[in-house]
This record gives sequence, structure tokens and C-alpha cells, in this order.
Amino acid sequence: MPLVNSKEMFAKAYAGGYAIGAFNVNNMEIIQGIVEGAQMEKAPVILQVSAGARKYANHTYLMKLIEAAIQESGLDIVVHLDHGPDFATCKSCIDGGFTSVMIDGSHLPFEENIRLTKEVVEYAHARGVTVEGELGRLAGVEDDIKVSAADSSYTRPEEVEEFVTKTGVDSLAIAIGTSHGAFKFKGEPLLRFDILEEVEKRLPDFPIVLHGASSVIPEYVEMINQYGGKMDNARGVPEEMLRKAASMAVCKINIDSDLRLAFTGVVRKHFVEHPDHFDPRQYLGEARTALRDMVRHKIVHVLGCNNKG
Repeated sequence: MPLVNSKEMFAKAYAGGYAIGAFNVNNMEIIQGIVEGAQMEKAPVILQVSAGARKYANHTYLMKLIEAAIQESGLDIVVHLDHGPDFATCKSCIDGGFTSVMIDGSHLPFEENIRLTKEVVEYAHARGVTVEGELGRLAGVEDDIKVSAADSSYTRPEEVEEFVTKTGVDSLAIAIGTSHGAFKFKGEPLLRFDILEEVEKRLPDFPIVLHGASSVIPEYVEMINQYGGKMDNARGVPEEMLRKAASMAVCKINIDSDLRLAFTGVVRKHFVEHPDHFDPRQYLGEARTALRDMVRHKIVHVLGCNNKG
């Protein structure tokens, strides 16, 4: 089965009241864990690659690993560029086999964001590739994306119709209170469902995306703290809030920090309990299994896309 773009996948998700998990990948074990979890739950999945991941793992290596995942699993899989910073990066990914790209012009003035996004859309659509745009800015840190709380901003619902109409994007990432990283909230978690509802009214049947949507699962935060880490203040988005968003217009939920926390927590635990081990297959194998189980949990209890593949 070949790679697919997100168009039909999102249409089914919107109609069915569920979301697709977009999981960030960096190496073989992460790809294997995500795909095994999705395969066990018969769920469609998006393997998401940041610009930083392409630099780290090499575009060709990642694509060959993803090709192997498709061959082994038989799943519908989208390979998506996360936070494409410019036209050149998006073009390189499209030319290199990605089936979906995000162009992040959220830091630009509104008209400039439209111009850049439209340029990417025209190039991508001519090649059967879907495009995600963004309005509003999430606080936090993810790879090279660093936005302070002072510079973050909620999406303005009154801008979404003009943006989507003028750019032709296939999906839209909005800012309603989520943030990148593992330290999302200092007080009570709050998502602006009023903004999401207004966007949904203005863009009926249009797929919306949530970035920064890891829940920072306490089990793995506690594991990291127990085995030498220091993440006492880590707090994520409650899973019941994400499930509510998935039942509305949100068709894609991005998950990265939860993957990193699970992977790191299990590896830390392994080395403390087995200080004499030096075989990567031992500790990476355990981390891969933890990822698989966490992905299965997200698919069933947060995304609701099990048995939709």
C-alpha cells in the first residue's frame, strides 16, 4: 500500500467524530513503536517529521524506514512535514516523497502568511500533496520553534475564512491554549473551546489541527524523576479535553512530548536497574515497546480512531 495524503483521512475523521494521531518520528525504534501500536488498533496514522528530525536522521533514511513500515503494516500512512519554516523546505519534502506538509507562517503578518502559504499550496496541490497552514501562535519550545508566552496569541476566528479561501489550504492549525513542550500550564489547564466552536461555525466541515497536544503522562514523568531526572513541574493537556476536541472539528492531534518522555523514562530506568548493560537492543527494545503501548492508549482513549484504518 502506498503513502496517502490527508484529504480522505480527514474527511472520514470529521464525519466520524474522531481525530488522527500525528506522531513525531526521529529514528527506527520510534517509527516501529508508533506503527506497531497503530497496526494493533487498526488505526490510520500520520508520521510527522520536523525540520530538526530531517537534519538528525537524514531525509533518505527516514523515508526508507517509513516505506518499510507501510510494507510491514498495510496501514494508511501519511508522512507529514511538521512546522515547515519556508517554501524551500516544503518543496524539498514534497519532491522527496512527503504526502503532506505544514507551512508555518504564523509568525508573519497576516497578508504575508497568506502569500507564503498560497505559494506552498500551489506547488503541493500540483503534485497531489496536502497542506496545513497555521493561524495563531503556540507558546513553548519544539526543535527550532521557540515562542515565549508574551509572543503567543490565540487564533482570531474572524480571520479563518479569509485565510482558508485565499490560500486553499487543506487543514488549519489553530491556537486555543495548547503549547509545545512538557511544561504547558502553570495554573489550571484551559483550552478555549469557545474559539474552536466559532472556527467550526465559520469553517463547516473543515479539518482543524491541534499542535502541542501531549498530555505529559504522569507515569513517565514520575519514571524520569525516579531515575535521575527533574521534571516536577511538567504538565500537559488533560486527555478528556483532547477527546472533546476530537469529537468536534479537530481531525489531527499532534503528539511529540509524550513520545519523548516515554522513550527517555524507560531508557533511564533500564540503565539504573542494569548498569552493566551496553547492548542498544536491550534498552531501545524496551523503549520501543513503551512507545507502542502509549500510542495504543492514545488511539483508543484520546483520538478514537481505533478500527478506522
